[in-house]
Amino acid sequence: MQEHIVNGLLLVVALLAVVLQIIGARPASGMTRKQKVMLWRILAATVLLLALQLLGAEAFQPLGPAGRWVRLGVFLADYLIVGHDILRKAFRGIRNGQVFDENFLMAVATLGALALAVYENGDYLEAIAVMLFYQVGEWFQSYAVGKSRRNISELMDIRPDYANIQRDGRLEQVDPDEVEVGTVILVQPGEKVPIDGTVVEGTSTLNTAALTGESLPREVEAGDEIISGCINMTGLLKIRTTREFGESTVSRILDLVENASSRKAKSEDFISRFARIYTPAVCYAALALAILPPLVRMFALGLDAGWETWVYRALTFLVASCPCALVISIPLSFFAGIGGASREGVLVKGSNYLEALSQTRVVVFDKTGTLTQGVFEVNGIHHSELANEKLVEYAALAESASSHPISKSLQRAYGKEIDRDRVRDIQEIGGNGVMATVDGRQVAAGNGKLMDRLGVPYLPCHSVGTIIHMAIDGKYAGHIVISDRVKPRAREAVRALKAAGIQRTVMLTGDAQAVADSVGRELGIDQVYSELLPAGKVERVEALLEERPSGRAKLAFVGDGINDAPVLRRADIGIAMGAMGSDAAIEAADVVLMDDDPMKIAKAIRISRKCLRIVYENIAVAIGIKLICLVLVALGFANMWLAVFADVGVMILAVLNAIRALFVKRL
Repeated sequence: MQEHIVNGLLLVVALLAVVLQIIGARPASGMTRKQKVMLWRILAATVLLLALQLLGAEAFQPLGPAGRWVRLGVFLADYLIVGHDILRKAFRGIRNGQVFDENFLMAVATLGALALAVYENGDYLEAIAVMLFYQVGEWFQSYAVGKSRRNISELMDIRPDYANIQRDGRLEQVDPDEVEVGTVILVQPGEKVPIDGTVVEGTSTLNTAALTGESLPREVEAGDEIISGCINMTGLLKIRTTREFGESTVSRILDLVENASSRKAKSEDFISRFARIYTPAVCYAALALAILPPLVRMFALGLDAGWETWVYRALTFLVASCPCALVISIPLSFFAGIGGASREGVLVKGSNYLEALSQTRVVVFDKTGTLTQGVFEVNGIHHSELANEKLVEYAALAESASSHPISKSLQRAYGKEIDRDRVRDIQEIGGNGVMATVDGRQVAAGNGKLMDRLGVPYLPCHSVGTIIHMAIDGKYAGHIVISDRVKPRAREAVRALKAAGIQRTVMLTGDAQAVADSVGRELGIDQVYSELLPAGKVERVEALLEERPSGRAKLAFVGDGINDAPVLRRADIGIAMGAMGSDAAIEAADVVLMDDDPMKIAKAIRISRKCLRIVYENIAVAIGIKLICLVLVALGFANMWLAVFADVGVMILAVLNAIRALFVKRL
């Protein structure tokens, strides 16, 4: 056995020497100071242990009886070099009442093995080698976790350090927090856009990869809205800020990512509860293994108790029982999954939402801004009693107080600045339209329900789109046809969802039935519900929740508007469009798509399923190997150093498997 341990120590020395050489060649290797110190401690302890083993006990015989204690002192010094932090953590845990953890298990097992060696005047190699191999495993785990965190930090390194403001002809760098709304800032080529705003001067190309995961550059010019976090690549831009830094896109993204770990999935909670029960249980099992068999041998069988054998097995049992692989790899798997999704422009607010997303079987869409571009255009004016331009003018003025996309499209079609002095007594009627006094005339603009409400006969329209019927001074004046454009990849997104195992797709909209049915047919949506008010959408989602295929199946709702916020909260998973979406929708959602691409929904589901698959793999492998190892130790078929090799090996494999969740490009 000693030959195997020595060979293992030589392998450790060779491996660490290579690692140190790499560090020397690459100062920016990403290793922390603590990790470097730990690496040197492991290397020093390994070299000293090898030297003591090669010298042998004979080297201390010339010292006479004192040689035994000198030899013990040197081995103890080696033990403290490599294991003093484990002893300190174990003592701190005992003092704080949190006794049962992996540090306690390792400290008791190795100190017990040393005590047995002293009692027998035997070999201290095994106890120190166990601590050494355990620390090697801990170092690799620490480096792997740190590397995954650095990968995510680099990918999400979008926090701007400063904003440029021009004062007295000079460019000054100020803290983004100090920039007020409406301030004009300058962003030079190569700099990050620090705050959301509107381009007032200049043209350029933006790199939005850190936000959306897409490498395709975006062209901007004067009048375009621009979000913080992207990188200005070519031209100088002057941007008028529309938000404070704390409310800008970059701040919201960083807040979502930083707080994601606080929302734990059921799998993580299970592991936490499992560890709290498992660790005390194995400690009591080890105590029973040390005491009960010797007592049975003594009093029931009349044999020698064999205390040394059973105490050694109990200590080995403690080493083998360390739950490191489970406790470390499961949270790391979720963390890596959230980081991998962030790379692709999908922000998941917590591992509990990632787990729920993997169980999604029904996806419900809002229409406007989600499946369609939300860019409405006036496509026709029919049966007008006035000049077409005059009818649009009346409609735009009547709708001037609304921020609805339909109202914005009327104002764009009007093409002139709105003179609000011409409008008074604006009355918005939910689900119907608006009424207002324009130039002293009573103007009503809305759907057929509004005309029925006013008792005005109207002419139906056979065109597909949103129909704005107009009544002036109580007489029908014609109608305006407004239509939205379907997003280029919306149909492909619906197909991708069905390929990913989504059993049912549904669209909810406040639009007329003809418009909704037309869009639904074009995209291949399974069910379409139209002419819904916000409260109606909530009721419909509640009904769909009752109709889910099974209790574990989850329903996701995808939306972008203020009126979608209640539905986003009511669904099992709320998914918001982050670029066009309202603040209320993003706040209410559990998942945010940063580039409004509906194709990212299927990708997010596939990422979540890959992450959960890795979690379940780690749970099965770690628990399975752990139980086999414990049985072998209890029966005497495995000794302490084999137990720690198994534990450290499983931990490293689980950590490496967890990091796979970071890589999602091909999903």
